Amino acid sequence: MTKKTLETRGIHELYAEDPVAADKRLWDREADPLTRRGFLKRSSLLAMGAALGASIPFADKMPAGLIPAALAQSDEPFSITGKEGLVVLNDRPINAETPPHLLDDDITPGRHMFVRNNGLPPEQSSIDVDGWTLEVAGESCVNPATFSIAELKDKFDHHTYQLQVECGGNGRAEYTPSASGNQWTTGAVACPSFTGARLRDVLEACGIKDDAVYIGYYGADIHASGDANKEAISRGVPMEKALEDESLIAWAMNGEDIPYQNGHPLRLVCGGWPGSVSGKWLRRIVIRNQKHDGTKMAPPSYSVPKQPVAPGTDVPDEDMQTIHSMPVKSLITFPRSGITHALNEPLHVRGHAWAGDLSVENVQVSIDFGATWQHAELKEAPNRLAWQRFTATLEFPEPGYYEVWAKATDSEGVSQPMVVPGWNPKGYLNNACHRIAVQIA
Repeated sequence: MTKKTLETRGIHELYAEDPVAADKRLWDREADPLTRRGFLKRSSLLAMGAALGASIPFADKMPAGLIPAALAQSDEPFSITGKEGLVVLNDRPINAETPPHLLDDDITPGRHMFVRNNGLPPEQSSIDVDGWTLEVAGESCVNPATFSIAELKDKFDHHTYQLQVECGGNGRAEYTPSASGNQWTTGAVACPSFTGARLRDVLEACGIKDDAVYIGYYGADIHASGDANKEAISRGVPMEKALEDESLIAWAMNGEDIPYQNGHPLRLVCGGWPGSVSGKWLRRIVIRNQKHDGTKMAPPSYSVPKQPVAPGTDVPDEDMQTIHSMPVKSLITFPRSGITHALNEPLHVRGHAWAGDLSVENVQVSIDFGATWQHAELKEAPNRLAWQRFTATLEFPEPGYYEVWAKATDSEGVSQPMVVPGWNPKGYLNNACHRIAVQIA
């Protein structure tokens, strides 16, 4: 296909014929190729309409500087053993996200759970489940102990919860100026079902001293350099979070072994907080009398400014604070962005919403770039710290290019921003409204 043809034919026809080439050509032409954050750089809305092969009925309501979602999306496949359809962001260590339409299940299948590694996992062939042990120790542990997985299963009650896990940098690609790190878009999130022992039960069995304030974890993964003497990551949570009912030492996901890239054979799961606190390939837990000081606990890792700052500001470490609960967020999982839909037929939309430690109060959807909103139906979560399903039925007034936007509000009345929220140096906590492209014909 020639460059001229790519520049003059409608985007949906281009994607149907050669999606990779079309996406690359349209993106290179319309936006800053270094950022992919979906903001208009050189083209007017009229030019966008020409590129899309359709008019934009609510163009006057589109926020200034925003590129249509149809031009900002990308679906480049990558193969990881045990995974299907993930998009690779980095291969050493492996990091890959899940396209939104593959997150439509109420319970995320293992094959569709994103992969976030800070270092190199233990060799899969070296993992001996029968010989795997977990040590519990630390200066605020009364009786340090070591448990095999079989002993954890035998000594402690089993609990199963569906738990939302999201990378703290999910959405980083939309920040400007760019933040360093994997340029996640929307797919570093999942909500599988985990089974294991309550972290609280294990800690209490070993004894918790009165001065305990934090726990930390250590895994079997090593630094990305391959240096076995260097930790990849060692983070943790305050005791209050560690002692919640839903905080688990998990050995199973969705009733099966945890997928290798997601922490088999044992991992920590502290839902609602950045996924980095849910340590994988779990080997050791320490009960601390101070804030844990392991690798990637100190700013700027998983930290944001204590006060709002101007984009591009150099923020001193002492002015940063560790991220705890994740913000309210939503994701449209059906239909897939870029579809063509008949004008006289209602469009059924569905997705998920979540709010860290909180619950979601309501979800609204818009077809006019947020000028007006309609309420979606919202289901209750199956348990605390799980996402919630929303559904809506939409009708469109005329043919053309539309975007469906979703906005969730949490139980404290805080809503998602319509566009990228306040900038931070590491590009964390982007909870802007999710949007998909729809062409009405």
